[in-house]
Amino acid sequence: MGVPVAINTDTPEPRTKGPMKRTLLALACLSALSLAAFAADNEKAKPDNTATNERDRSGETKTSGDQSNSSADLKITQSIRRALMKDRELSTTAKNIKVITANGQVTLRGPVKTAQEKARVDQIAKSAAGGAQIDDQLDVKGSN
Repeated sequence: MGVPVAINTDTPEPRTKGPMKRTLLALACLSALSLAAFAADNEKAKPDNTATNERDRSGETKTSGDQSNSSADLKITQSIRRALMKDRELSTTAKNIKVITANGQVTLRGPVKTAQEKARVDQIAKSAAGGAQIDDQLDVKGSN
């Protein structure tokens, strides 16, 4: 008979365990660092709008809920909004102010970046309002 031949049935383990562990460890560390950075940044960015919210709930100032549905008031609001959107010099912040018209009285509320921008918004509103009374309650917030 022949000589018995030893067959190696042990298959060598793939060599991916070491690099895979390192990759997973690196991903876990990066994830932890990202979450820590996000949490730290989130703590800094929390605005305190308490005073503004209390003012708006008090009923002493106009909010978007005070917008009249009369066709004349809606026309004034539309005209002002369109004029603001057309102006290429205004910041997006200024274009997003609240324009509230009730009984022919227009209230402008919200932040603008500069005093010049506030004056420009007021000028645009007066021009577009067709003689309606303008109550400028805009806040200059700067570019922060």
